[in-house]
Amino acid sequence: MKMSGETETLSNGSEKSDLSLALEDCMVALDLFLQNDFEGALSRLRTRTKDSMYHALTYATILEMQAMMTFNPEDILTAGNTMKDAQAVCQRFRKKSSFNSKNFTEEELHAEVCYAECLLQRAALTFLQDENMISFIKGGIKVRNSYQIYKELHTVLQSSGFAQGDNHGHFEGGVKLGVGAFNLMLSLLPTRTLRLLEFVGFSGNKEFGLHQLQEGAVEHTFRSFLCNMLLLCYHTFMSFILGTGEGDVKDAEKLLQPYLKQYPKGSIFLFFAGRIEEIKGNLDAAIKRFEECCEAQQHWKQFHHMCYWELMWCFTYKRHWKMAYFYADLLSKENAWSKATYAYMKAAYLSMLSPEDRQTFGESEIALFRQVPGLKQKIAGKSLPTEKFAIRKARRYNVERPVPLPAPPLEMMYIWNGYTVIGKHKDLTEGMLKTLEEEQQKLETHPRTDFSIDDQCVISLLKGLCLKHLGHQEEAEHYFTLVLCNETQIKYDHYLVPNALLEHGLLCLEQGRRDEAVKLLETAKQNYKNYSMESRTHFRIQAALHKARGPVGVNGEPCVPASP
Repeated sequence: MKMSGETETLSNGSEKSDLSLALEDCMVALDLFLQNDFEGALSRLRTRTKDSMYHALTYATILEMQAMMTFNPEDILTAGNTMKDAQAVCQRFRKKSSFNSKNFTEEELHAEVCYAECLLQRAALTFLQDENMISFIKGGIKVRNSYQIYKELHTVLQSSGFAQGDNHGHFEGGVKLGVGAFNLMLSLLPTRTLRLLEFVGFSGNKEFGLHQLQEGAVEHTFRSFLCNMLLLCYHTFMSFILGTGEGDVKDAEKLLQPYLKQYPKGSIFLFFAGRIEEIKGNLDAAIKRFEECCEAQQHWKQFHHMCYWELMWCFTYKRHWKMAYFYADLLSKENAWSKATYAYMKAAYLSMLSPEDRQTFGESEIALFRQVPGLKQKIAGKSLPTEKFAIRKARRYNVERPVPLPAPPLEMMYIWNGYTVIGKHKDLTEGMLKTLEEEQQKLETHPRTDFSIDDQCVISLLKGLCLKHLGHQEEAEHYFTLVLCNETQIKYDHYLVPNALLEHGLLCLEQGRRDEAVKLLETAKQNYKNYSMESRTHFRIQAALHKARGPVGVNGEPCVPASP
């Protein structure tokens, strides 16, 4: 991405428009941001946030990225308000009459795409606040308005009579970003969430969305970077946390390489380089990249916290419990996202150590587990699903002689779809299976308790996953079925049954037993509710059903609503 400084005239001697100059200035600010000069970028933009739609949008976008890294309620509120202000600036430049592209100036068309982008980013911020989508649903009108504008602009681009302005590439990139983001987002949403959003009767075309974003990413425009970031987020995070790990790592590497070459110390790109190595199972290379990311800049500690989270998981996959504890501890001291989750993870790692090793940390896992409920926080009035899960699991420690949880880091690893990551490496998966076998032996030697069936089913689900990735499919199926056989006896961990159905369905899919897979997935989707991490499970079921029913080609039309 070549960034240029301001110039006042075009090669033919005519003056550049205010729009062209604003875009150039924002590209320079973006260049500063990608070089880790975060304050320089914000200072350059701040002076014109009241009179330039692109300065206002870029400034708000950087603050939103900061909020997405911290999950800090104050940062989320600030970013939301700044994006709302940016939307008001864009509104001033919009045409007041009804939509007809022939009567629009270039500036007015850009105002439309910027206004839609503000709405889209505000919707993304509400999703960040609440994975269960309650606030997203409340913002349904915002989402619909944004979608409608992108739909109309997409039609404009396709029309034969459309006259391209000097900044057409930037305008087209904005439309591709919006249409691509909407199609990708809607394709991930569970059907019932779509209904709640009043997007009745249609769904997003994932392949079309990815194709639009890929085109936007390679065209070297103002939106190229955001198209690129969205694709990288999908391939390396969304497809794992909200899917079944179907992201394309090779595509992610191709997208990242030009940026990494141009910005070798750029924190964002070093972070994604680490995540890609992590997904590939190259944990030592991943750890090196995350450490480089932390060393590259000291101004935005948020990048460090993202790296600490990934480093915690890298050491979890390696079963280096002391190092995993170290990063969970750093997060608990420095990051405000979820103190309850961090305390739970610290306790979980300590529980994997011998009594002698635990003493060196000066903390008791029982005391930490007991702290978890008191650390619960609410973002936008809602508790985080991960916190609710941690609190439910930690409840058993509120007695004088608690029954220990079996391998709690390995269970939380499932919640974050870590088995899909380690499944690519036989030695890592075998290591996890060995730990689970040891935990099972402990369960069998201890007296039976109220938690025995639940604990055995946790071990069975996780063993089934390891065995599936090791190619022992019959054994894996046996363990998934074991969970289902114990359904009526499970007292606390009700999330296990729908997730065992999901994993069993994915296994059948791998074996070509498509009809059986769809039946299992539909059972998981329709028959269970009010269990831990339900929303995340539904996202994964949706991804699995999409896989089972086959993709739609990239030439398919973008999704269209049943009514405006």
